[in-house]
Amino acid sequence: MTDDAPASPSGLRAMLPDLAPWRASRDFRRLWYSGLVSNFGSFLTFVALPVQLKDLTGSAAAVGAIGAVELLPLLVFGLYGGALADAWDKRKLIVWTEAGQGLLSAGLLLNALLPHPAVWPLYVVAALSSALVSVQRPALDSLWPRIVAHDHLPAAASLNSFRWTVGGVAGPALAGVVVAYAGLGWAYGADLLTFVVSVALVVRIAPAPASHEAAKPSLRSIVEGARYAWSRKELLGTYAVDLAAMFLAMPLAVLPFLADELDARWSLGLMYASVPLGALLVSLVSGWTGRVHRHGRMVVLAAALWGLAIAAAGVMSDVWLVLLFLTVAGGCDMVSGIFRGIMWNQTIPDELRGRLAGIELLSYSVGPTVGQVRSGGFAAWWGVRASVWSGGVLCAGAVGLLALCLPKLMTYDARTDEHAARVRDQRAAARV
Repeated sequence: MTDDAPASPSGLRAMLPDLAPWRASRDFRRLWYSGLVSNFGSFLTFVALPVQLKDLTGSAAAVGAIGAVELLPLLVFGLYGGALADAWDKRKLIVWTEAGQGLLSAGLLLNALLPHPAVWPLYVVAALSSALVSVQRPALDSLWPRIVAHDHLPAAASLNSFRWTVGGVAGPALAGVVVAYAGLGWAYGADLLTFVVSVALVVRIAPAPASHEAAKPSLRSIVEGARYAWSRKELLGTYAVDLAAMFLAMPLAVLPFLADELDARWSLGLMYASVPLGALLVSLVSGWTGRVHRHGRMVVLAAALWGLAIAAAGVMSDVWLVLLFLTVAGGCDMVSGIFRGIMWNQTIPDELRGRLAGIELLSYSVGPTVGQVRSGGFAAWWGVRASVWSGGVLCAGAVGLLALCLPKLMTYDARTDEHAARVRDQRAAARV
């Protein structure tokens, strides 16, 4: 594996995903396969759980409350999980949290098989799953830069996004069919099986012990990571933009009700799959992302377009146009996510990656989590369609305001940024 930059491709090849990380790193391939399988199963439950809550309660607010019970574990374990990722073996953290997620899927399966399934286990599982994900994601996000060459990180970000979107398209689309025709138990059972396969793949990657410079997990180490993040205004900008976009314009909690309102219950699985489908389409032609250097501008532009696309989906009365604009929104979100990931991975020192990944987790998870509460509450008070389109409009406005207030985000250039240069030098010294 080398940090030497590959020759620039041309023509159609320049648009296709760069497979250099795949060819260079066996651990990258194993972790990629593990994530693909795990994400596929998780998206099955992602659709099945709100559908089950809707069937049991008939309340949009009750479905939106999933986000409320997930919030506290995210806040607590996201930050502490980042400190753990810096101080412990990342592979072990990933394995144990993946196994824990499998046990939670087993609990959902058992509840679904009862003659009269209870509501409270759904909220308990949602909260515990949020805690496990909050511990796992910083370890996972901080592991990628260790197993991939520095100059391959943009390509790795695109490949990881592609992996996520494959599961995001196939999982919800299949879940809609499985839930409608086979039952919730089959969706939860398939999710359990995917976690078994995922754990078997992750245990085969090389150990990833803590850096010798990493601080032990403590409140002091968490504060150290937060101070570093605060000193990096361009990083703060990526967090703020994503938080605003997901909080204001994440309509997933109300999609079961939107499908009913459009008299198209059959379309629910397609609605959940549309956002990942747009992301997948962008991933398939993501080769161009490696030639963009002003990443902050792309984050802002894509987040604003996400909001406008969600607003358009909210005002449409034709279900196919709703699906089209949800797909466009997913593509915009993927563009924003790719460039956020590149900025994070190319500029954060190795000894701080876990703690900064914990903060990143909050930025891209708290928004959707609280956004479910917002969209569910708005839908209960003012209607489903108004909840969707108003969130999109507010998102576009908020992102525009943040762009004006965060000049360092808009002027960021990977070729000249001092932090990116420092990490490049750090990686080069580590090879000597």
